[in-house]
Amino acid sequence: MALLIATGNAGKLAEFRRLLRDIEIVGAADVGLGDLKVSEDGDCFRDNALLKARAYAQAAGCMAVADDSGLEVDALDGEPGVQSARFGGPGLTDADRCQLLIERLQDLPTAARTARFRCHLIATTPDGVLQVEATGTCEGQITTQLQGDGGFGYDPVFLVPNLQATLAQIAPEEKNRISHRGQAIGALRAPLLAAFPELAH
Repeated sequence: MALLIATGNAGKLAEFRRLLRDIEIVGAADVGLGDLKVSEDGDCFRDNALLKARAYAQAAGCMAVADDSGLEVDALDGEPGVQSARFGGPGLTDADRCQLLIERLQDLPTAARTARFRCHLIATTPDGVLQVEATGTCEGQITTQLQGDGGFGYDPVFLVPNLQATLAQIAPEEKNRISHRGQAIGALRAPLLAAFPELAH
């Protein structure tokens, strides 16, 4: 029994595979759902994760896990939040969004640039019944310039203060240990395997 990760994002899929090594993981493209589009119009990360998990599980006929995650910047009243992947409008690259964020905060001192990544994970069966969910957060600050070439999304502008490095500057193993998604996946693993031991291989 494989676990479908409801995403076409290669970076997210790689993180799931690293953190759930004892579970067979498949991505959307592996089951012919690379083009599946789900309207993420929920009011919060949990709503969007549930919409995606149900849509992918039903379409594939197997257990699916979806995450919705994003960046909350305190000085922007929690923005970009659920709009993180769409911040600034269509057609922007990850680097463009990072630069836009820097510009929005350019007049603020370091102490006022606090932010956090938040992740909500939900696993559902094909009938849409909620099975397991978990959350994770990672606190940090927004930098004044892009730093590092690892990771994806806002990682190059998200500084982890106690490491004095951005998520794009640290090794994948360290990022998985402290990141919002790493924490959520870690919290999801045990109850998921307890409910569905056949997922283990």
